This record gives sequence, structure tokens and C-alpha cells, in this order.
Amino acid sequence: MSLLRCGVLLTLVALAAAHARVNVVTLPDRDSVQLTIYNSVDLTLVKETRHLTFRKGLNKLEFSWANTLIDPTSVEFRALTHSAEVDVLDVSFPPRVANTLEWRINSELAGEVVVEIRYFTSGISWAADYVAEAAKDESAMSLAGSVRVNNNSGEDYESAQIRLVVGTVRLVEEIARLAASRGEAESRDDRYYFKKDAPKREAQVKLLNELADLDALSLGVRVTSGAVDRAKQVTKETLSEYFLYTVEGRDTIPTGWAKRLPSFSADDVPLTSFYKYEREAWGDKVMRYYRFTNSEPARLGKEPLPDGSVKAFRFVSDDLLYAFVGRAAVKYIPINEQVDMELGADLEVLVKPTMTNWAKIDVNFDNRRNVSGATEKQWWQIEVQNSKDIPVLVDVRRNFFGDWEIESATSYEKVDATKVKFLVPLKPREKATFTYVLTQRHGTNVRK
Repeated sequence: MSLLRCGVLLTLVALAAAHARVNVVTLPDRDSVQLTIYNSVDLTLVKETRHLTFRKGLNKLEFSWANTLIDPTSVEFRALTHSAEVDVLDVSFPPRVANTLEWRINSELAGEVVVEIRYFTSGISWAADYVAEAAKDESAMSLAGSVRVNNNSGEDYESAQIRLVVGTVRLVEEIARLAASRGEAESRDDRYYFKKDAPKREAQVKLLNELADLDALSLGVRVTSGAVDRAKQVTKETLSEYFLYTVEGRDTIPTGWAKRLPSFSADDVPLTSFYKYEREAWGDKVMRYYRFTNSEPARLGKEPLPDGSVKAFRFVSDDLLYAFVGRAAVKYIPINEQVDMELGADLEVLVKPTMTNWAKIDVNFDNRRNVSGATEKQWWQIEVQNSKDIPVLVDVRRNFFGDWEIESATSYEKVDATKVKFLVPLKPREKATFTYVLTQRHGTNVRK
């Protein structure tokens, strides 16, 4: 656990030990702590405030980070009140004391000062989880999101305000590399001072300031504790290329623990359920999909949705009996973007393609009587079966190569230069069949 101690520098009598360290006052608990978690780089900016009582003159303040993943080279101190009267003279690693640094602070007043201490730590991460509950006919769903915060930093954070950042942080230097040598200085016997021109220190301070500037953009985000029996809310704010999620209220997250925090809930989100068959991708399996759009008309669209895992269910009876549909991983979903969630194979929808005839025509030979070109024709029948008690839409995709064309009485869409798709709607427990003729030209028969 990190530990801060404050003491006054006393005049010692000559018989006192030359290296005595006088720390007579233990700091009170944090007044507040804020965790801003930048998930993409295993980086958390910690800001904590405390009320300290300084005596006029020289004071000492110690910071210990034993058994934590705090990066000591990133630790910063500043006075929030009476800042013009409180000055940090220097910061050093105390001799013969592991995992501890010491500030020497001159105060022009005797009394209470509110201070902020900020630093980087690693080992804190978050992940988004979603639960989709589809109506019986799969025409709409409720979608609920939550965030799961994992603390493996070695430090307990009590009553912390938690903020989650979606977006990629461009670091001045990678935090892991900056922190790699954090034990070097503390192993020395002589006092080690952070020099203002030290490259590592400069990089850390610059990054701290950059992230503090990012925080400053979110001053309009208001977080309130709310009633005890009311679910916490997550406030969102756009920050240029980042998106900031601020969890309502405060939570204690001990090290080694994970906590799940509600994010949002939306009902009656329009939903399209469909099934996709493509032999080249999944063999003979038919894959199930749920499609929705992250937009305001779809009762979403207030903010982008971060990467996460979705568990999908469907109500299968009028008395709300639940059935698990499948699980999907989703990438970052911007506002107004359509999402297709692949939920795995479904055995109740079948697609069976059968080639019913084949012929080779228009065979051409070169002057050595070798085949130089030919045209191949294939007759295909596609059987599609729905064994469910609800209607389904099946997306059947067929891939072709070279110079090809097809003829079919069933409408289709050309997806790209090598693929077409047939959309087949089926009623409950209905079976349907469609056909097409494929023509492929080879060699000298290929059209220019």
C-alpha cells in the first residue's frame, strides 16, 4: 500500500543520531481520490487530495509505494490552497529507506493546506460488458451496458471516483519503460534528487500535464452520489479523439478485486435477426447474427460504445422464459454505426447446396490440339430450412472466381467481384428452394 507521512524538521540535540528521521505526524486518510484509467496502455492517472497541517518553515513529506505498481518517477505534489505560500524545495529518495521518497517543503504559514498528489500506476484495467435481451419475435431488444474495473495495482483505493477513457493514448514514452528503472535510485546510499533537466522526469511531467489538460476538458462532467438504492450512472463527455466515461458516485476497489458498475440501459432498441451461410467461411454451418445501430432513432447514440463482450438472450415464451442465444465480442462502436453481432452457429436453420448438373461447352484448341479455352456451366439448387417457431431471414452467400456470371429467377445482390448474396425470408418451420446457373469461362474464352 502507498503511504504518506508528514513531519516537521526539528532541531536535534548534538547527542541525537546523525541520520535520525523525524516523522511525527501521520497523514489523515485521503479526502478524495480519482482514478482515470487509460485502458489501451495499462495506465492509470491517480489524483488524491488530503488536508495537511504545516508548521511555518521547513516541513517534510514522505511517500511510500512498497508492494505496489506505482511509478515513483511520476509522483507530483502541489498545494491546492495557499499555493503561493507553499513551495517544494526538492524531492529525494531517503538513504537506507526502500520504496520511499521525501519532499522538503517550505511553508510561509502555519495551518491547514489542501494538497493534491498525482502519479501513474499500472495494474488497473476495465472492460465493457453488454447484455442483450431480445423480444420473442426478435424485432427489438433491451441493451444494458456495464463496466468491470479490475485492480491489481497493489494499492487499495477507497471511495474513488472512477473515470474510464475510450481512445488510444499517444505516450511521450511508454510508461512501462519509464518505470522499468524505478528501483535504481532507491538502491543508492546517497541522496538522489530529481533534476529538472532529467529526461525521464521531463517525460513523466509532460505526460502528467498532457493528461491533466485532457482532464480539464471534462470540467463540465458532473458526478453526484445519488440515493443509496439507486443504480449508479455513467456520465459521458467527448474529448477530441477520446471519450470519457465518469461513473456516478464513488466506489472502493481493493487490490486484487474486480467491481462491476452499471453504465447504461436502453429498451425497445430496433433489432434485425438474420442468419448467414458462406461455405468458404464456416463450412456447412449457418451463423446467427443480431444487427442494431448505435443511433438516437434506435434509442442509443448518445455516446460511442467501447470494445466489449455481449451476451445475448431471447424471451421464448409469454411468461418471459429466457433462452441463451450466444456470445459475441464487439469492437469500438462509433455513434450512428451499424453493428452485426455474430452469435455462433444455429442448428435450427439449415442451408444445403446441391449441384444438379454440369457441362463443358465451347471448348477451343490451339494449333497443337491442346485445350486453350472452355466454358463451364453448373446448375445449382439451394435448399433453405427454418425449424424455428419464428420467422427468419437467411443470407446465403456464394463465391466465384475468374470470368463468371449467374442466371437465377431469384433476386440476388452482387457483393463484390467474387461474391453474390441471396436473401431468403422464411416463415416458422418453412422450407424453400431456389436455383441458379453458373457460367465460368476459362483460357481463351475469358471475356476481354
